[in-house]
Amino acid sequence: MSPASLPQVLRRARAQLEELIGRPAEGVVSAIRDEDGWQLIMEVTELARVPDSTSIVGSYEVRVDRDGELLEYSRTGRYARNQSGEDEQ
Repeated sequence: MSPASLPQVLRRARAQLEELIGRPAEGVVSAIRDEDGWQLIMEVTELARVPDSTSIVGSYEVRVDRDGELLEYSRTGRYARNQSGEDEQ
């Protein structure tokens, strides 16, 4: 059996992360394939505020196998949606 396609992996990983943290994942920022599977970075709204630009977003690193089964995850950062998340100089 061939490994799952990237869209299949993303759907599975997203559903599993949402089930574990209890919040919807908004999108995938990064998807890198390695010999064991995929390393993904997903963004999740952790605290919705009005206006939406002030909502708090969490960035999660998610590792999944070749079929999209979640192996591990961790939150790597939090920021207000209106911040770029990058150091500005």
